[in-house]
Amino acid sequence: MEHRYVKVSSEPAAGGRGGTIATVTLDNPQKRNALAYDVMVEITDTLIEISRTDALAVVLAANGPVFSAGHNFGDMVDASLPDAQQLLDVCTDMMNTIQQLPQVVVAKVHALATAAGCQLVASCDLAVAAESAGFALPGGKGGLFCHTPLVAVSRQIGRKRALELALTGDVITAATAADWGLINAAVPDDELDDAVADLVARATRGSAMSKAIGKRAFYAQVDMDQPKAYAYAIEVMAAGVVTPDGQEGIRSFLEKRHPDFTQRARGRGGDR
Repeated sequence: MEHRYVKVSSEPAAGGRGGTIATVTLDNPQKRNALAYDVMVEITDTLIEISRTDALAVVLAANGPVFSAGHNFGDMVDASLPDAQQLLDVCTDMMNTIQQLPQVVVAKVHALATAAGCQLVASCDLAVAAESAGFALPGGKGGLFCHTPLVAVSRQIGRKRALELALTGDVITAATAADWGLINAAVPDDELDDAVADLVARATRGSAMSKAIGKRAFYAQVDMDQPKAYAYAIEVMAAGVVTPDGQEGIRSFLEKRHPDFTQRARGRGGDR
């Protein structure tokens, strides 16, 4: 597909394990990488396209002085209620697609991520930010509260901190974002590339199929009550025991040898 608003690249996974690491880079710096309607459609289509490849992980990055300023208000001026709902539906589909991908998705945040841009980071499986980066839900300072960004953010950092972000609209530092659990780590700016590469390498070890099923199951059970979560997890884990990669992992451990995993997960939602 033709890419207008993002750049897509890939490189072999480290360690000679086979497969690739894909990087999707937001590339509309003149618009502060705003998540306009067409941009979100392209990001979603790009992620679905990558999900059907041999990629083991996706790194979500950005070019320019801002990681993403969130929604493009130009899409909202004089919008009808159905138009506004459709815009937010497209945004939600993009966020859900990230969590439906079989691959691990890692946000690489080099600068400010606000509103839906902050939501984008919160929706990724993992995130690393440069120390100079910042995060905000600025709607609290204006006339449009960050309702949908708060859905993703509140599921990462808890109610009091999420409401502090949303009600004050203030920017928090990368260090604070790491302390609150919005991102995995804040690192010196010149170490961001290496820190992301290290996390990706560690997060893609093992069976790609098992990891894809595990990611999908995590998001399915995380908001269930505990009895339902255990019942669901028992079914998924028992099914994993009898898969080829599951058996290979068990046998290789017992035989004290390196495993040879052969299953791949492809397609949105983990289809092979």
